[in-house]
Amino acid sequence: MTAIFKTIPPSRYVIYVGFLLIFATFAVLLRNDGFATLSNLFNIAQQTAPVTVMAIGMVYVLTAGEIDLSIGSIVAVSALLAAVVLREWAWPVAVIAGLGAGAAIGALNGALVAYGRLPSFLVTLATMGVFAGVARRMTDLQSVPIQNDFFNAFFGSGSLLGLPSLILWTLVAVAVGYFVYRETRYGAHLHAVGDSARAARATGIKVLRVRFSVLVLSGMLAALAGLLYAGRLHGARYTLGEADLLTVIAAVIVGGTRLNGGSGTIIGALIGSLLMGILNNGLILMGYQPSDQMIARGLIILIAVATTLREPNR
Repeated sequence: MTAIFKTIPPSRYVIYVGFLLIFATFAVLLRNDGFATLSNLFNIAQQTAPVTVMAIGMVYVLTAGEIDLSIGSIVAVSALLAAVVLREWAWPVAVIAGLGAGAAIGALNGALVAYGRLPSFLVTLATMGVFAGVARRMTDLQSVPIQNDFFNAFFGSGSLLGLPSLILWTLVAVAVGYFVYRETRYGAHLHAVGDSARAARATGIKVLRVRFSVLVLSGMLAALAGLLYAGRLHGARYTLGEADLLTVIAAVIVGGTRLNGGSGTIIGALIGSLLMGILNNGLILMGYQPSDQMIARGLIILIAVATTLREPNR
């Protein structure tokens, strides 16, 4: 635990205090509505699982000094492709197809950014639109049900030793993401590239390869999030993931990852994702509309970005 908190910048502790305060506030205000019950907390954790998975990828991308706006479209394409493949093939083939689609889109983004020398903001904004259209064309706006019980249980609605599979996926993704980010040479290269690409290149780091790889990783994690959505909902639809981009960015920025690169935290992304889930759940129980949730998320991003940009460069 001490090692984890050493990875959190001191100026970010307010985020964790804020998480506890918001949770406590909802627990008091909604004590008669079941907010703090174990079943509701499990529900929040399951609902935020896909967002957490995407947030881990976004931490890697932002740390390297890039951004990926196409994750929502990748979710839809990957989920739909997996659902379509499941009609005729075994579930491993569907999983490979779904993850492969995410990797391919991520590779397209990475190639244009790293080797085409184009801004990641503009590249992923363009591919977001392209693949949102692809998702709509794939099944002519029709939902695709998934009737494979193993797939649904493994990726969404099952459990192991009393823990829902979505929570297990969250724990595995956070553990692996944290280890690679903090304990490997690749993670060190991410930070170096985000701090100063020129200095990183001078030390022999393959800057273009790092930029390419983070976008491929982001695409694959977005595809995994699509599979988690499909498993939980027992089907896929073109609307999956389309509202997640703002939530993912909010979770990552609120969690302590800098927009201008060089610094981030996987644990912070998890806390930020759970904070978004708690906020949405609490507002719903209080009777607020989805539009109010969007306003709340936007305000949180504004506050977090203002705080981040006011910090001196390290």
